[in-house]
Amino acid sequence: MITVLTGDCRDVLRTLADGSFDCIIVDPPYGETSLPWDRRVVGWPAAVRRLLKPTGSMWVFGSQRMFLECAAEFDGWKLAQDIVWEKHNGTGLFADRFRRVHEHALQFYLSDAKWGSVYKDPQYTNDARARTVRKKGRPAQWIGATGETVYRSEDGGPRLMRSVIFARSEHGRAVHPTQKPIEIVEPLLLYSCPPSGAVLDPFAGSGTVGLVAARHQRDCTLVEANEEFWPVIQDRMANDAPLFADPALSNPGPGD
Repeated sequence: MITVLTGDCRDVLRTLADGSFDCIIVDPPYGETSLPWDRRVVGWPAAVRRLLKPTGSMWVFGSQRMFLECAAEFDGWKLAQDIVWEKHNGTGLFADRFRRVHEHALQFYLSDAKWGSVYKDPQYTNDARARTVRKKGRPAQWIGATGETVYRSEDGGPRLMRSVIFARSEHGRAVHPTQKPIEIVEPLLLYSCPPSGAVLDPFAGSGTVGLVAARHQRDCTLVEANEEFWPVIQDRMANDAPLFADPALSNPGPGD
């Protein structure tokens, strides 16, 4: 079931029950431009914290600048890992710097939880090359301590998905100014949300997280403050992926 709730996420989230979600995927405003919609929303990481199950985690899209300047906002969270979304086109914010062709997505989990108990389903790509790798054991004080292992792969076989993921941006076809492609959202959701689980997106935009959740039979709650995008979400759910459209999609409306 895909549910769309409308209004400022900090107000809407107060109406949701503790521990309702297995995963949160969020693309908040980065606050790096003078555009009216690009204003940081103070307090949202604290607002979503109680909604996550102890075994859950949260993926946050952002820039390095945003994460550094907003570090205090993530009090109560632990950083698990980061991925880099490599885009086919760059952002020309400054002509005197390297052209930025990437964004980050950082995974957090609750500070009072243990990483070993957090749900995870490692993702794979089928582009391995044939080789045999022998790894020495790592002592206990190392992160990811392991015994000695031997790994063999075959041409075209599976290999663990890399932390740099290329996906074409939605430039030229997006219906939202910061619309993320399905190809970058999908592996994060599948990694972090168990089958039949529930995912939350408090900055839904045009509803990409909802599309991915519907495709993989996860429940999803979308929160969007800008009423301009409420019908956009409905339209995308019905037309962008008609085979996966959820007939139980809740209609957005004031006060939901």
